[in-house]
Amino acid sequence: MSDGSRFDRLERHATPGPRNSLQHWPDAKSPLRVALNYVVVWLIRVSPSLRLKNWLLVRLGADVGEGVSWGLEATPDVFWPERITLGDDAIVGYDATLLCHEFLQEEYRLGDVTIGDRAMIGAGAIVLPGVEIGDDAQVAANSLVVDDVPEGETVAGVPAEPLDRSK
Repeated sequence: MSDGSRFDRLERHATPGPRNSLQHWPDAKSPLRVALNYVVVWLIRVSPSLRLKNWLLVRLGADVGEGVSWGLEATPDVFWPERITLGDDAIVGYDATLLCHEFLQEEYRLGDVTIGDRAMIGAGAIVLPGVEIGDDAQVAANSLVVDDVPEGETVAGVPAEPLDRSK
């Protein structure tokens, strides 16, 4: 894992004018590329074949390790899927989302998402840009991951925090 927080790893891109940054998305990424990504992401979401999902993720530019399991309806970033790294035997659960961008009012931010070897992302979880999830880490279902998750740690909640196993 890198030193520092995800905020230190985000690239910031200011957008001009009175409108929010999402209004400027065609300046950030080719609309044709986003449309193609969207179609491929839709196929990834609905295909029951793990082999096909991984093959398609690689075609989008994601770095996909051996034995990755990508759940039904799970969504890689549609704008910047090439910023996703999935370690060997990682699991991304049903309807989880890995975001590599944030469109804000006056800027958009980009950050790589790294999921370590044997890490597990629970159903419905959302991982924000710049987050690194360590090897053997676990993210509980429906969690919002705003900070890095150290190797072997289990986090849960909104925002996701380490579970206190002493209770």
